[in-house]
Amino acid sequence: MNADGAKGVLTIRAMRATDGAAVFEIYRQGIATGHATFEKDIPADWRAWFASRLPHGRLIAERDGRIVGWSALSPVSARAVYAGVAEVSVYVADAAHGLGVGRALLGALVEASEAASIWTLQASIFPENQASVALHQRFGFRHMGTRERIAWMSHGPMADQWRDTVILERRSAITGTGRPSG
Repeated sequence: MNADGAKGVLTIRAMRATDGAAVFEIYRQGIATGHATFEKDIPADWRAWFASRLPHGRLIAERDGRIVGWSALSPVSARAVYAGVAEVSVYVADAAHGLGVGRALLGALVEASEAASIWTLQASIFPENQASVALHQRFGFRHMGTRERIAWMSHGPMADQWRDTVILERRSAITGTGRPSG
């Protein structure tokens, strides 16, 4: 999956176990904004983090051999009835914002999820992160509601306040349209 970008060719590929340092650096940049996650620090254990994401949703965006973004799918539940439901994460390096990286990653992530029979994608986004909300809506995510004062932010530029999250959902038109087998 390739897309021409303003600064070279953007390539989307599967995330490898060796991508940890670059993935966590981009994650750290997202944490620092105060608008990407409630997490305070990057995880201590790359292997555990990598293993906790669905294999078909772990994607990397590279431009000119440099990792400029990543995406991942996380299961929403261990219960079998939710096997086709996953939570979306998309992170773009600070230097690559506005260059189509998020669009390429989310498009590839939607394709990968449908190929793996994921019928529902969910995203929980801070309402202040308007670019992320708009990106998800571009790919068919619908606004399901707002979780008001869902958690207290204890760090970063949005510290010492309650935060809301916007809940977005995308239902596949390709998979999950009939009765599941089994």
